[in-house]
Amino acid sequence: MRFSRSRRGRAVFAALLTPLLVAGPFTPAAGAQETDDGDESVLRVALVQEIDHLNPFTASFSSSAMIGRMTWEFMTPPSAEDATPTPGVASGWESSEDGLTWTYTINPDLTWSDGKDVTSEDVKYTFEKIMNDPVAAEANGSYVENFEEVTAPDEDTVKVRTSEPQASMTALDIPIVPEHIWSGVEDFSAPRTDTLEFVGVGSGPFVIGEYQPNRFVKLEANEHFWRGEVAVDELQFIRFENADAAVSALQSGEVDFVNRLTPAQFETLEGTDGVTTNSANGRRFSELMINPGAENQAGDRIGNGHPALREQKVRQAIAYAIDPETLVDRVLGGYGQLPGGLVPPIYEKYHYEPSDEDRYTFDPDRANRMLDEAGYEKGPDGVRRDDSGDPLELRLTGRSSEDFDVRAADFIAGWLGDVGIRVTKNLVSDNQVDEQTTAADYDLALSGWGTSPDPDYILAKQTCDALPTSEGNSNSSAFYCDPAYDELYRRQLAEMDTAKRATLVKQAQEMYYEAAPSVIIGYEQALEAYRSDRWDGFPRQPEGEGAIMEQSGYWGFAGAEPVEGGGDGGGMPTGAWVAIGAVALIVVAGGGTVLARRKGSAEDRE
Repeated sequence: MRFSRSRRGRAVFAALLTPLLVAGPFTPAAGAQETDDGDESVLRVALVQEIDHLNPFTASFSSSAMIGRMTWEFMTPPSAEDATPTPGVASGWESSEDGLTWTYTINPDLTWSDGKDVTSEDVKYTFEKIMNDPVAAEANGSYVENFEEVTAPDEDTVKVRTSEPQASMTALDIPIVPEHIWSGVEDFSAPRTDTLEFVGVGSGPFVIGEYQPNRFVKLEANEHFWRGEVAVDELQFIRFENADAAVSALQSGEVDFVNRLTPAQFETLEGTDGVTTNSANGRRFSELMINPGAENQAGDRIGNGHPALREQKVRQAIAYAIDPETLVDRVLGGYGQLPGGLVPPIYEKYHYEPSDEDRYTFDPDRANRMLDEAGYEKGPDGVRRDDSGDPLELRLTGRSSEDFDVRAADFIAGWLGDVGIRVTKNLVSDNQVDEQTTAADYDLALSGWGTSPDPDYILAKQTCDALPTSEGNSNSSAFYCDPAYDELYRRQLAEMDTAKRATLVKQAQEMYYEAAPSVIIGYEQALEAYRSDRWDGFPRQPEGEGAIMEQSGYWGFAGAEPVEGGGDGGGMPTGAWVAIGAVALIVVAGGGTVLARRKGSAEDRE
């Protein structure tokens, strides 16, 4: 993809925050005010999702991973056209005849944003750090578990030797970092690794210029970007407390782009002057996690999940008690697809679709029979009880800021109540959900994952090796562990024939589906909208029909173009951000204390 070689400007007005909206003093973002020549182009994106970290070794939330993709180039990023591998850090790659050694040629046009050359030593450092440091492996450790040795014969060549053939070697979703910046880090969980000292140097189309944890991230165009100059001088991600506030900001011109819209919001924005909407089959799925009796790698029980959920029959009964058609039709407003396996239908080659016989359909009678067979009989109040007479009561954890979670929780609590399971809703913040699910302190939890074009990443999250270590480091998504599944996982990873690999991938998903440590409850369509009177030309992935914002790459925003004469950058009065309705719009920049680091998978994960 070619990027613009010239910038078409528009005057940009930024704003300060009213003191009532923040606990401390506010400093306006550098560059957010109009420049002397008035030609800076600023694309403002409303961010409803929280950010956990910008440290690329530990960033797990989808919003954090998205920013990482724009900041650090990957070895062979998925193309915008069809998600096939395209040159990035590597300009060329080849496998040995036995499939055990991969040789990558470093892109000669690539430099870091501080002007230093990107070399093979940067790649070697990044891979080896993930291989050898459990904390540095939190976000992307599954990609290198099969690596035996990484060498750099010269500054232009990297060789990776694997213990077995690895089919995902052209789909390594790993941000490559500069060794000269990161080599001094000893503790990758240290808060300082989220500061500009480390995250401020990259090789992508943008570099991070300012960061206030969970409030504001400012990206600046990288003048050293190897593909050419982008037309967006400044890309701001502004944190909103909920989607209603973000939509209001789009309508009033305070921001230029909003995603994760509810169906009602999306339909309200359709046909609005100056606004264009986009609906696309996405790469995310929503799931109901069912704590299967979480353990760590040593086999020790962790968390406080209800013991009844250790029984597969109980988990399956819960799956049959839920009506996915209602969730898709009434919660997603029809903007979604009915559930199957872990790989969404957008990646058709690897998607698992259960047979009619095996599919979890809405069948309360069957759910009741299975719970009876498991020994949980209904009491006179209609609530099931165990042998000790204790009621079968489960906590349902979800995000209070997400419309899907709030509405789905009501339906799920009602359906489970109908089959004798009392449900207590526990709707909390994103980070609280992260803490509770990471520690396995949940019974049921609404969750979501963004998947990659290659199935290895999401499959690896279900292996026994992904379970928490005794130190608490974890890559597991649902605390699932089955040696038979692990064998299928290893076989699919080593299978270089695509058709044969797809068969193994589907078999692994089928095994997970039957075990039900989580139940996929829908594949959400990406619903987004932007100010087309100011910005246009956003590349989709896949080309022409895909999503703009949550891509496996940076194409959506890096390819955007300001509209000539498209206004002054917003209807926000200079000097103040305003509260929208009763909800405060929170945006600050610079300084601040970095949030405490999380140790595991996030609720809205990537």
